[in-house]
Amino acid sequence: MTVTRVPDSAGVAVGDGPDLRHHGDAEVRDDGEKLTDLAVNVRTGTPPVWLRERIGTALEGLAAYPDGRAARAAVARLHGVPVERVLLTAGAAEAFVLLARALRVRRPVVVHPQFTEPEAALEDAGHVVRRVLLREEDGFRLDPSLVPEDADLVVVGNPTNPTSVLHPAGVLAALARPGRVLVVDEAFMDAVPGEREALAGRTDVPGLVVLRSLTKTWGLAGLRIGYVVAAPEIVAELERAQPLWPVSSPALVAALGCVSDRGVAEAGAAALAVAGDREHLVGRLRELAGFGVSVVGPAEGPFLLVRVPGAAAVRGALREVGIAVRRGDTFPGLGEDWIRVAVRDRATSDTLVSELGRILAP
Repeated sequence: MTVTRVPDSAGVAVGDGPDLRHHGDAEVRDDGEKLTDLAVNVRTGTPPVWLRERIGTALEGLAAYPDGRAARAAVARLHGVPVERVLLTAGAAEAFVLLARALRVRRPVVVHPQFTEPEAALEDAGHVVRRVLLREEDGFRLDPSLVPEDADLVVVGNPTNPTSVLHPAGVLAALARPGRVLVVDEAFMDAVPGEREALAGRTDVPGLVVLRSLTKTWGLAGLRIGYVVAAPEIVAELERAQPLWPVSSPALVAALGCVSDRGVAEAGAAALAVAGDREHLVGRLRELAGFGVSVVGPAEGPFLLVRVPGAAAVRGALREVGIAVRRGDTFPGLGEDWIRVAVRDRATSDTLVSELGRILAP
């Protein structure tokens, strides 16, 4: 694991370094409806009918300004914390922007490879960002001692996108220090059976900020809904940086459904199903080891990070047969031989592996 310094955006020439603004949806724009989408980490078959119907009821009240109090209280109940520790956001991505602009930090560190929007938001806010790059030979696992002691903001994902690594809660909590804000992106934690290693709801970790998304498991990326769980003083700072009425009425209704007893039970069942489908895909991909294919593991998210020789050409060849996967080289710490693959049903995974084997065969 190495620590590198990245200059602020004003000092970076166009094209230097990974494209932090590239995300999986770019792989399926324009002609994306023709492709089997393994690039975006949103669960297929969502939102379910019952949730769509609930969201539809909000359309009758669009003349009124959104009132987030009920949804905020429901999220607080879910995590067993006071409502003052919860802030609803227009997706987890908004929370990264709020953190970058509202908190007075001077030495931010982002742990990579991970979702690149936190670093992009920090750079846009004028911060100089340092990177901790996790290594493949360490299984992309975190050693807290390698995060600089002077860091006053640390951002890490759990389970991490794109590596699918689930870090132990104790290891992450060990990053906490007096005077440090510890941001843990748990956007995919509800896809982990039992939400093992979750920190949301913990009030004993100083400076802890947990971000959650309701767009991945529930297929609500177009609606934009997420939330922050943090100490009341941090929530207050972030809230002051938000515009008025940041979360729409349909999104608030969706949040109430997702964190309801029915929603939590359905998400738990989905997590178990995804885990089974993931293991099937891992097993199939291992059949291609002779072609140099390897999978980062043990994986715990609804996606896999896969090393594939000549990944750029492979992605193009897969696209020609109607399959889109996420390029990996836009994640700091990864090179050109990486792709990220969303976990889908077993028949779709079998098709992917068959096509991948055909492309890689001499």
